[in-house]
Amino acid sequence: MKNYSFLKMFVLAAFVMPVCFANAQSKNDKQVLMTIGDQNITVKDFCDVYYKNNLKSDVIEKKSVDEYLDLFTTFRMKVMEAERLQLDTSAKFQKELAGYRKQLAKPFMSSDDITEELVQEAYQRKLKDIRASHILIRCDKNALPSDTLKAYNKAMDIRKKAVAKGADFAALADQYSEDPSAKGMKATDQTPARPGNHGDLGYFTVFDMVYPFETGAYNTKEGEVSMPVRSDFGYHLIKVKSVTDALGSIQAAHIFLQLPADASEEDEDAMRKKADNIYKELMAQDGKNWDEAVRQYTDDKGTISRNGALSNFTVSRIVPEFIEACKSLEKGQIAKPVRTMYGYHIIKLLDYSGIGSLEKERKGLTERIEKDMRSKKSEEVVIKQAKNEYHFKQDDKALEAFMATIDSTILRNEFKPASNVNMGATLFSLDGSVTKVSDFVAYIKEKMTPQRHVSPATYAYQLYEAFSNEKVMDYADAHLEDKYPEFKALVQEYKDGILLFDLMDKEVWTKAVKDTLGLQEFHDRNANKYMWENRAYATIVTVTRPESLPKVKALIDSGVELDSLRNAIRRDSIGYAFVRKGYYQRGDNQYVDQTEWKVGEVNEIASTVDQSTTIVFIRELRDPEPKTLKEARGLVTSDYQVELEQQWVQSLKQRYPVKINEKVLDKVRKMYQ
Repeated sequence: MKNYSFLKMFVLAAFVMPVCFANAQSKNDKQVLMTIGDQNITVKDFCDVYYKNNLKSDVIEKKSVDEYLDLFTTFRMKVMEAERLQLDTSAKFQKELAGYRKQLAKPFMSSDDITEELVQEAYQRKLKDIRASHILIRCDKNALPSDTLKAYNKAMDIRKKAVAKGADFAALADQYSEDPSAKGMKATDQTPARPGNHGDLGYFTVFDMVYPFETGAYNTKEGEVSMPVRSDFGYHLIKVKSVTDALGSIQAAHIFLQLPADASEEDEDAMRKKADNIYKELMAQDGKNWDEAVRQYTDDKGTISRNGALSNFTVSRIVPEFIEACKSLEKGQIAKPVRTMYGYHIIKLLDYSGIGSLEKERKGLTERIEKDMRSKKSEEVVIKQAKNEYHFKQDDKALEAFMATIDSTILRNEFKPASNVNMGATLFSLDGSVTKVSDFVAYIKEKMTPQRHVSPATYAYQLYEAFSNEKVMDYADAHLEDKYPEFKALVQEYKDGILLFDLMDKEVWTKAVKDTLGLQEFHDRNANKYMWENRAYATIVTVTRPESLPKVKALIDSGVELDSLRNAIRRDSIGYAFVRKGYYQRGDNQYVDQTEWKVGEVNEIASTVDQSTTIVFIRELRDPEPKTLKEARGLVTSDYQVELEQQWVQSLKQRYPVKINEKVLDKVRKMYQ
């Protein structure tokens, strides 16, 4: 396991914008606090980072000046080593840093006023969960006006059937919707059959749908059908089934009883009764035996170790029947069995976050808006501001002259500039930096795609608008470091963080994994740290149908060797009997826990909720003993990485001697008392 803790201290810190400390611009700022190798570290260098990570940030563990000085010193030595090895010159590093810089630049490339409007809107929507259905009439985003009108009129005709004539919306979705999910999918060689959803999209909240659809849904009252809503997919009719207070992030556990898609009515009935019996058993003890019931009954094996708990989810991430049950519960309550397309679920609501205050949610909402299509509102304002700031000048005559040469080949992805085009003509400039016709021609060749619904001129101007906007944004982006010193510092932090990550991977993480001899030697030196508790070696036979139980017991009574029991069951064609064996510690298996740990002990345990019986054989007992390297590899590797890092840091201290100015350090201590 990689030790990310130290890296996180610096990389995560980069997400908090630097803020000047009240004493930051003091007379001590330029004083040298320490020297690492041949590099001087000033008071400001240290204090800016210390304040940000220990006073400004809520995520990082608070540390004293002296503790943090040790961490800071180690960090700087590692970065210096990475630079000495020229890790910052690799193509991989440059690409990764460019990706991070692009993300970091987004807040600086948006309009604060528009962003605030969008944040306010998103917050109000986040307070509510919506369940809605829709009918989609497809229409290309570049469709001709006549085709657009045709699709709109079709949507309006369907709406009249739903509103004026009271037709069932689900039936209309089955008949008219051009969303494939409404009608379902037939089975193929690659995928199983999938039933249609009759237009039901389940629950969603802000950012779960494309922005126009989201707006249409939140502007439609519960129980009503919207007017046609235009998106890039076409026109949507939206019927809002319910609007409820948002649950936010949900923590729930379940006992899952899987039901095959081709289950018979008999199978369905038996599974429903089993689910009801489990629920009754839970209620008889006020749910106190939940953990035991999960281990005993659930078919979701991946959640057994978490007592049935699912990973946190939001309303759009799980089937609506499951969400309906969660919304009906108080924290800690258990719902009656719920039938979904997968089977039966007995659901326990553990917790839900709800929605915090606007200030608490602001950062997350802003980040989501930056990634969402609604951010174009803010981008439009930024482009206008950048054009003014960087003196954008367009040569309309040159643009019109070039546009006049474009013909229908551009619609077939076959465009080539005419022979009379002046490729060197200036289309526009930014602070005197010119963009020529040749630049736009190269853009057209890269971006053009076949078009069916627009004229050559219309499509060419669409491309030009995208091209000129991109150039303006690129120019503004290239000057961010000059315009915003805090952005420059932020990018430097990420650069250092990536370098540290790459170097740690090279010197510690990957090295520990590949050094098999060193890993084995480390394990042998520390074997007593990795111990098994008392264990029992047991064979467990589960018989799910009563008619098979006598046959299995007869095999056991006949003296069949336990190792051969599985083969004997298969040989005699005994159905519904399953054998497993292995070493178990206390708590690993509920049936082994219910059996006396004595060699030769046999225990027969009948289920209280269905007709299954489990038979346990205790074959061997083992005292506590060290785990082999194979058995404890994850823990051993993690500890070995710690040792390698400690040894490596000692070698760095030899290469980069540290000298601290104690008088200056004492002043820094007093600044933060």
